[in-house]
Amino acid sequence: VQLQASGGGLVQAGGSLRLSCAASGFSLDYYGVGWFRQAPGKEREGVSCISSADGSTYYPESVKGRFTISRDNAKNTFYLQMNSLKPEDTAVYYCAADRSLIRSSWRDWRQYDIWGQGTLVTVSS
Repeated sequence: VQLQASGGGLVQAGGSLRLSCAASGFSLDYYGVGWFRQAPGKEREGVSCISSADGSTYYPESVKGRFTISRDNAKNTFYLQMNSLKPEDTAVYYCAADRSLIRSSWRDWRQYDIWGQGTLVTVSS
């Protein structure tokens, strides 16, 4: 049972990246999934979540309108499209999944059961 994140890299401010998170050993169909990030010296921050029940999505104000989470259950993969990137988006990005995701507390990283290894996103100014 694992998640494999990919797609990070170096991009200039204003650019775009798409992160992918592929699941293996289990089906994402019944899991809420999300993306978190952690910059050096900062706490892990939730940047998006998509529910399994109805596909509802959630974002903090800092990324709303710039980031889009999506999922393709047929490919057992979910994505984070990041546009208009800013230097403050620089961080290691982690994908996560939880079978019993409580949507009202989607930002609480402690409720997620399965984590990917992280992929580094660096946005230069």
